[in-house]
Amino acid sequence: MILGLAHVCFTVSSLDRAIEFYSGKLGFKIAFEFRHDTGVRFGVYLKAGARSFIEIFEGHLAPCAEKQSYGHICLEVDDIGATVADLRAKGIDCTDPKVGKDQSWQVWLADPDGNRIELHCYTPASWQSPYLE
Repeated sequence: MILGLAHVCFTVSSLDRAIEFYSGKLGFKIAFEFRHDTGVRFGVYLKAGARSFIEIFEGHLAPCAEKQSYGHICLEVDDIGATVADLRAKGIDCTDPKVGKDQSWQVWLADPDGNRIELHCYTPASWQSPYLE
């Protein structure tokens, strides 16, 4: 049986810049690193929840497909207002919080390579509420 989402993987143009964003600004802790036999780091695993990770590898980015299927990743936060204030204090551009169609708070931002990230904060009226453990 599938237990949940294990990880999301990104290829980024600059590993150091991505680590600064995901770890330094968003606060994800580095779980472990990938290194070549020479010792050069080429990727990291970042802890993104109880059993979830964000995997990042440095490499050449393919051009965006005209009809690519990737839309965004969504990260749950505990306090949407405090999270937005913290991110903006760190220089991250993000939208104002709003309640989406699913009755959950949402905010939008992007990583240094333009990958879209949604921040989600559930409400008692969220359509997801009956399914949360």
